[in-house]
Amino acid sequence: MAITAEIITIGDEILYGQTLDTNSHWISSALDAINIKVFQKTTIGDTRDHILTAFREAENRANIILITGGLGPTKDDLTKPLLAEYFGVPLRLNEEALEEITSLFARAGRTMTDPNRKQAELPEGCLKITNRMGTAPGMWMERDNRVFISMPGVPYEMKNMMQEVLLPKLAARFGQGAIFHKIVRTVGVPESHLASLISDWEDQLPAHLKLAYLPSMGQVKLRLTGYGDNEQVLKQEVHEAIKQVLPVIKKHIYGYDEDELESVIGQWLKQQNKTLGTAESCTGGHLAGMITSVPGSSAYYKGTIVSYDNEVKESLLDVPAEMIEKHGAVSEEVVKTMAENVRKKLKVDVGLATSGIAGPDGGTVEKPVGTIWIAYADDKKTIAKKLNFTKDRKLNIQFSALAALNLFRLNFLSN
Repeated sequence: MAITAEIITIGDEILYGQTLDTNSHWISSALDAINIKVFQKTTIGDTRDHILTAFREAENRANIILITGGLGPTKDDLTKPLLAEYFGVPLRLNEEALEEITSLFARAGRTMTDPNRKQAELPEGCLKITNRMGTAPGMWMERDNRVFISMPGVPYEMKNMMQEVLLPKLAARFGQGAIFHKIVRTVGVPESHLASLISDWEDQLPAHLKLAYLPSMGQVKLRLTGYGDNEQVLKQEVHEAIKQVLPVIKKHIYGYDEDELESVIGQWLKQQNKTLGTAESCTGGHLAGMITSVPGSSAYYKGTIVSYDNEVKESLLDVPAEMIEKHGAVSEEVVKTMAENVRKKLKVDVGLATSGIAGPDGGTVEKPVGTIWIAYADDKKTIAKKLNFTKDRKLNIQFSALAALNLFRLNFLSN
């Protein structure tokens, strides 16, 4: 019998669109990894009748009901008292939970209030799940072979609780057979084109190996999942299947599993003892932000010159005013000069540059909004590429930074 789960997200702020529900996305992925399928997600507001109805309906449908939100210290946080009501039990002070909350406040140098003390009151008979990142304990409650799990809505508190306690406990209780995932990360190739490239290979996959396309901004993740009885056998089969398709898509692949393009680029730079600098116009520092999001990036990244205004291009990057006048700031000539000169100015091995019309205004017939030039320069060559993106400013900035990193990928290892 398949084990099924339902996720209930509680909070008016989610219904109103004030807070993005990232919890259910993360929980679904984590449960899938232990072969527990989420078949429904429900979002409800902070209303007694709606919450109780959601509990009842979920209990009729699923083996496992995971609840996030509504565990705070204020009066509109209803999850805990309504769980107690639903199970027909009183709330009791849990001394262990009280000690944990008290210690957390002491470490932070804060005074615990009465509402915080009440967070240590839990439904009688529940299993307390320690919250190492906050003040709201989690709860595990069972009835008629159904498990209710209540967790905080704060994402990092929920994730820590799931990873440290709940996922191992759920796997031991409900685990069925073996499951193995492998993710192949590609960049710069549209999902439709990628699907066309690997269509024959996909058609030949055995029934117990499933392929999923996971597109995101400028990237597509290929997730190959094996289902069976032996994890080692599945791992070998998945790796062999990926080995077979590599010749077809290798030029689009930058990494696997949890790799991010900026971290992979950092590894290459460190391995070759090379340094990188950037010159940004339309991206306004976003490219630098991606690069420096990687721990240890100071070992290879020296900095950026955000030359948003043409005067800054001229004064800090030595772009000739006549060049800008003749070709425009958004041009092959200017972006190449930016990449070459930031390399010299910052004394780095590689320079990357961006210049474009992010929008929503500033476009012309010849250069509409979304026209972007990016460039790569090292001691052997300078390469520029023209791109045409969207009319959305934020997307254009993000696409441009990612495209610049991909241009680095395509040229750095070819030296």
